[in-house]
Amino acid sequence: MKKYYIILAAVIIAVGLFIILPPLLHEEGQPTEPSQSPVTEPEEKPISLSICAAGDVMVHKPQIPAQYDEATGTYNFDNNFEYVKKYIEEADLALCNLETTFAGGRYTGYPVFNAPESLAASLKKAGFDVALTANNHILDKGLSGMKRTLEIAREEGLETAGTYLEGEKDYTILDVKGVKIGIVAYLYETPSINNSPTINGNEISVEASGLLNTFNYATLEEDMQGVKASIQNARADGADIVICYFHWGEEYQRSPNEYQQHMAQEAVSYGADMIFASHPHVLQGMEMLTDEATGKKVPVFYSMGNFISNQRLETLDNRYTEQGIIAEVRLEYMKSSGKILSIQMNAVPTWVDKYKKGGKDVYTIVPLDETMETNPSLAESGHLSRAKQAL
Repeated sequence: MKKYYIILAAVIIAVGLFIILPPLLHEEGQPTEPSQSPVTEPEEKPISLSICAAGDVMVHKPQIPAQYDEATGTYNFDNNFEYVKKYIEEADLALCNLETTFAGGRYTGYPVFNAPESLAASLKKAGFDVALTANNHILDKGLSGMKRTLEIAREEGLETAGTYLEGEKDYTILDVKGVKIGIVAYLYETPSINNSPTINGNEISVEASGLLNTFNYATLEEDMQGVKASIQNARADGADIVICYFHWGEEYQRSPNEYQQHMAQEAVSYGADMIFASHPHVLQGMEMLTDEATGKKVPVFYSMGNFISNQRLETLDNRYTEQGIIAEVRLEYMKSSGKILSIQMNAVPTWVDKYKKGGKDVYTIVPLDETMETNPSLAESGHLSRAKQAL
């Protein structure tokens, strides 16, 4: 009897399952696959990017002993960037103009700049990704000094743009959040000597001339074709966005000249997506230019001023040399269309504080923001009123 009940129960279960889950049949009686909903691709979202740049990073002679640590026998520049670090770190890409060399040997300030190599480590620690080396002091210690500067910066994890080693391209491309960003950097030449190009009045050797991007105001239209070629070559090499940096203008002039304005508009027409610039050592204007052919909006910062230096009221009788900005560009980029959907420009004003502590000079870059009233450097120096005047 037990065996009979077990068989009967099994039959009942089998019939019940057949009723609940009947096989799916074609009209011909063959089993069919369950229907599936069409798979939809997730909607593409634009990539948000924040890019920042700072002006001249200089090391004048008084700054060298200020950064020396007698206890360790080393130089450290970390404190220079302590209060602006948050703005640099939060950017997806951060650039600065490295207006000195890492040539080794004896450290010197103006007029032949050669800074302790540890500055490169401090710039990287502060959040910078790229050291722009297209400036009029990059050959202060000759071609070997220029090459060593690139090597030291790269060893510390900084990309470089504007000067190159043999065999390298005259632009730099980085991958940022899946977007390829090209950087094209150019510096001005001083008047030629014996038909040879110069920087700061020093002749550029034939070997060096192929390793740095320059333009000359006397042959500007011809030289701007070089800028155009660099931008177009970066695009052809995969750059989705192109940043232009120019070392141009007139020192201590607080407005861009006609050359700067012309070059900016030309670079926009060549396809530049944003322009950062320096050299005047003071701030100049910033504006949003329009590409007349496409309607594209392009932020232009004509001079970002000094980020850190010993130029100031006490040394040059010019308080504007104490001021700078962290230039900021925020944009949304659509990868599939290759278009910038929106772009905005902004700036964080900065001021270089200098004071004595323990018999040594202290240099710090102070952001002139809502933290200014409680900034420890200004509290130590007593320079809050000067910072407010700078703002």
